[in-house]
Amino acid sequence: MCGILGTYSLVRGGHLPEKKCFEASLQLLNRRGPNASDLFQNHRVQLGHTRLSIQDLSSLGNQPLWDKAKRYCLIYNGEIYNFNQLRAELLSKGYSFVSQGDSEVLLNLYIEYGSKCLQRLDGFFSFAVYDSKKDSLFLARDRFGIKPLVYSIENGKLFFSSEMKALFPLLQKKELDPSSLYQYLQFTYIPAPHSIFKGVKKLLPGHFLKVENGKVEIEKYFELKWRPGEYADIPYQKQKNILVDLLDKSVKDRLISDAPLGAFLSGGIDSSAVVALASRHVPHLKTFSIGFKNNKVHDETRYAKFVADKFMTDHTVIKIDEQDYLNNLNDVLDYLDEPFADSSALAVYILSKYVRGDVKVALSGDGADEVFAGYNKYKAEYLLRSRPGMKGALKILAPALNFLPKSRDFKFANFGRQINRLAKGAQLSESERYFHWCRFIEKKRVLESFSPSFREMVDEETFKDRCHESILDSEKSDFNQILYNDVHYVLPNDMLAKVDMMSMANSLEVRVPFLGHKVVEFAFSLGPDSKIDSKMKKKILQDSFKEILPKELYNRPKQGFSIPLYQWYRNELWEKIDRDLLSRERIEAQNIFSYAYINDLKQRVKLGKKDDVEAHMWSLIVFQSWYQKYME
Repeated sequence: MCGILGTYSLVRGGHLPEKKCFEASLQLLNRRGPNASDLFQNHRVQLGHTRLSIQDLSSLGNQPLWDKAKRYCLIYNGEIYNFNQLRAELLSKGYSFVSQGDSEVLLNLYIEYGSKCLQRLDGFFSFAVYDSKKDSLFLARDRFGIKPLVYSIENGKLFFSSEMKALFPLLQKKELDPSSLYQYLQFTYIPAPHSIFKGVKKLLPGHFLKVENGKVEIEKYFELKWRPGEYADIPYQKQKNILVDLLDKSVKDRLISDAPLGAFLSGGIDSSAVVALASRHVPHLKTFSIGFKNNKVHDETRYAKFVADKFMTDHTVIKIDEQDYLNNLNDVLDYLDEPFADSSALAVYILSKYVRGDVKVALSGDGADEVFAGYNKYKAEYLLRSRPGMKGALKILAPALNFLPKSRDFKFANFGRQINRLAKGAQLSESERYFHWCRFIEKKRVLESFSPSFREMVDEETFKDRCHESILDSEKSDFNQILYNDVHYVLPNDMLAKVDMMSMANSLEVRVPFLGHKVVEFAFSLGPDSKIDSKMKKKILQDSFKEILPKELYNRPKQGFSIPLYQWYRNELWEKIDRDLLSRERIEAQNIFSYAYINDLKQRVKLGKKDDVEAHMWSLIVFQSWYQKYME
């Protein structure tokens, strides 16, 4: 796992950034790759690499990496799990190798097949190959966006990097994108290909970018089919057997490492299934759980212990409290290079920090919920689609339900929050409802939070255009398309972005077996009824491992992490919120937000009114912290 950075002149004789400036930018990626760093520069290109040594720990794995003929140069972030098979294939074609890792295999595979090499790769990656003979450049990102790749074109130059922060010293212009901020405040993240800046883009998952003769072209190389396919009509028991076999192969492939390796173990079905399979191949696998010293409600470590005991793992329980969150809060905010307000990033950061003390590589269960329908929103969508009577009743009852208390803190109040959200969804079309499930803040309230002049810069039509790939066609859609949308929209921009940022901030590589492309393609070839019904989410996944995992893991509610944000607003963070981040002076000087709206939000915090205050306030805190660092 590594960091990559590059500059490419789109015109011959163009001026590249000074070497010192490029070197300084490369240093900003050190946490992604603390083991080695180097760069190459000529008349056309600058290529920089920071290395986290995982495969072939010797200096032969360092990059930038040239082929034997000194024509092609590679910088690469990721892992290719089938590199040994690919190496054997290339050996049979006359290629030779001096290293034992996957980087040299990837470079030679590109030399042999060009862009078609991407179809042969099983792994996660973002990489660049420079062809010195053609003076051309090739960039690519993995199928599901597990690894990031951002780029910008400015003044006749293409800049690209694993992280946006490394681009900032190289770019002359940083202009806030109002439509991106509008999107961020609704969803807590900014979906690719856009970023918080107008001129900076994210290469979409499953795409590559090539530059030749000064012309930039972007192409899609991977398309996930969301219609039920070859596995839809086979018996359910056989479907379960196939899933276990495919996931076992995916897990086994992801155990390849020359550095110490372990696994996250939350006590949920997803990570437990990964650990159960990994333990078949690694005796006494190192596993790690995070728990809470003073909060048994959200502490799942006892369930993780059931799994650890059954599969005889070398298990570590990390106990934290609210002070641990606060102690790490500034580090998390400081690492973000664009606003990102999924508050569970704090827990992932702390877990990664502790785990990195023992291992360099960790397996996780991420991706299973999006691929196999594990979230409550899927249950809500399923009920509204399958029970027209419920949909009609909720429409009638919606005004009365609005009077119920709405909070996550108590069981009845949480029911009120969920039933209100369901009732609102019942009144929307399928395409509108999809974004309703994704939103944390209603778009009407986000627009109200802006100053009048900033509100005018938000283009609603631009926002709709940005979401066009995820809007459902109600005449053709089935439940699989909901999952398809999340795999392309939510998964890479929220869950995978969070894990990459927080793990890489601690120089830890996280691998996700549920996103092996054969596992995902299998899941989408199944009919929706294999994944969800009125009683069970993630149906086939749960059923497939029922005879393998401890029985205590079943028939219990999904818990997850709980960050005490609202308590912080009223106590530890209040002075910083009131006198600094959201002070009248700062808000009016920025002229982005309406201070009347911000002040009302602050008063609601003081009065203890929750509704959507918690999520909205956190989004504002994250944005203001980011704005202070990068814009002021």
